[in-house]
Amino acid sequence: MYTILQKFHSGWAYVALLVLVIAAVNAIIGMSSKKEFTAKDRKIALFGLIGTHVQLLFGLILYFVSPLGLDSLGQMSDKALRLTSLEHPLINLIAITLITIGWSKHKKLTTSESKFKTFSIFYGLGLVLILSRIPWSLWF
Repeated sequence: MYTILQKFHSGWAYVALLVLVIAAVNAIIGMSSKKEFTAKDRKIALFGLIGTHVQLLFGLILYFVSPLGLDSLGQMSDKALRLTSLEHPLINLIAITLITIGWSKHKKLTTSESKFKTFSIFYGLGLVLILSRIPWSLWF
């Protein structure tokens, strides 16, 4: 069970990152070109939100069953264990919270420029945080 969760979490990370990059780039392009916010733009942002939330769900499950997660929380002197037990989950939780806030804030906005700006800021910050705490040594 653990191996299946770990493989899914690692594999889905590629999908979630790709969709999040597409959503952030789409928002930046939309904001800079001053185009109209359409249903397509909303769906791209929604897929970014869904992708990261699926990743969060499986990451939280994995955190509690993995020997690299909660069981290793007290071992702060080991950089690899600190990354997987504290930094990766905490920073990614903050990142996904920012992405969720961006999604929620856009619903109240009326202009296309403000919607694209909100997605650019919140999805962009979320993406940067996620990329900063990926355990790259476990990926390659």
